[in-house]
Amino acid sequence: MTPQPTAGPDGAVETVFRMEFPRVVAAVARIVRDVGIAEELAQDALVAALERWPRDGVPDNPGAWLTATARHRAVDLVRRRETYARKLAGIGRDQATATAPSEEPADPDDIDDDLLRLVFTACHPVLSAEARTSLTLRLLGGLTTAEIARAFLVPETTVAQRIVRAKRTLARKNVAFEVPYGPDRDARLGSVLDVIYLIFNEGYAATAGDDWLRPALCEDALRLARVLSGLMPKEPEVHGLTALLEFQASRTAARTGPDGEPVLLADQNRSRWNRMLIARGATALARADAVAPGPPGPYVLQAAIAACHAHAYRYEETDWHRIAALYGLLAARTPSPVVELNRAVAVSMADGPEAALALVDALSTEPALRDYHLLPSVRGDLLSRLGRTKEAREEFTRAADLAGNAREREMLRRRAEGAGR
Repeated sequence: MTPQPTAGPDGAVETVFRMEFPRVVAAVARIVRDVGIAEELAQDALVAALERWPRDGVPDNPGAWLTATARHRAVDLVRRRETYARKLAGIGRDQATATAPSEEPADPDDIDDDLLRLVFTACHPVLSAEARTSLTLRLLGGLTTAEIARAFLVPETTVAQRIVRAKRTLARKNVAFEVPYGPDRDARLGSVLDVIYLIFNEGYAATAGDDWLRPALCEDALRLARVLSGLMPKEPEVHGLTALLEFQASRTAARTGPDGEPVLLADQNRSRWNRMLIARGATALARADAVAPGPPGPYVLQAAIAACHAHAYRYEETDWHRIAALYGLLAARTPSPVVELNRAVAVSMADGPEAALALVDALSTEPALRDYHLLPSVRGDLLSRLGRTKEAREEFTRAADLAGNAREREMLRRRAEGAGR
């Protein structure tokens, strides 16, 4: 279990834990070639920081301090283990490349990015799709098992078991810490895209904790998506995901109020949306359309939906009929109760709340949505618009009880109190 620092000079240890832990794991994994061991060594470095920083002060570059500490322990570990003796020469080369990237072999198809190597390693086909995503969210996103469980809508124990088994499988199969090439890369691409998307979503609307946004996760996910776009210029879904994240990230500044409280889409000040990111999203979406060999994939469709919002300068100008149609195509391509719930929201804006309420009620028996707070939240909104105040208040209260994020919980309770006003 990763330590959750709660103390340190000005909260520095906790901040660095959230921001730098994935990079430390990735850097160490390149040395020990075992993601489980790399995570343990990164945890050791965090414990050392908890012990030393309050006494000696926070270093000028805390992330580099953590990485260096973990790397030194990795080298010591490799030296102590006879089974790794033949890798000692390689360790010296790896350490040298950290300060002299120009000495790397000049391979135009290579990516000098430990975080990306970590993603592709965790998405190896020896693991199930669920295990790949859980492990990468754990290692790259630094999320707890509880946060991942909420993202997956599954029990926490299930996620914990997936992560433990995934690390054991990678070690047992001696999976290389690398970005694969050719058919192997194509085979893992779908899982990599899903992982990047989930990481972004956790930063965009945190499932737990006191903060609504975790910008560092959004930035990491967006950076990885851009790297993949450069690596795979002929893959429409890569460009589609990049476009989607660009559009979503453009709203970040408008999604919270002065005190960090969530601001719903209808209430956002769109002058605060980042037009440069919107332009980048439009460019990426155009690239996806240009290289698509057939019907659009799921990420291209979601990017097209996000583009409808991005190009509406006022909420009232949103093309909800087109959004509802795009959600219909997405539901046909990748059936999901969450997609259906989103489609219901679009239908409510295009055709009225009565039509959408029937769609939402049909989802009430879906096992995956049983503890999903957005189901009663959407239902409460529809009931409120229909004038069914008492029922709306009950739904918002139930949604608040299910919400794991403190900011979102507060917002839902305010909506329950204000229902009918």
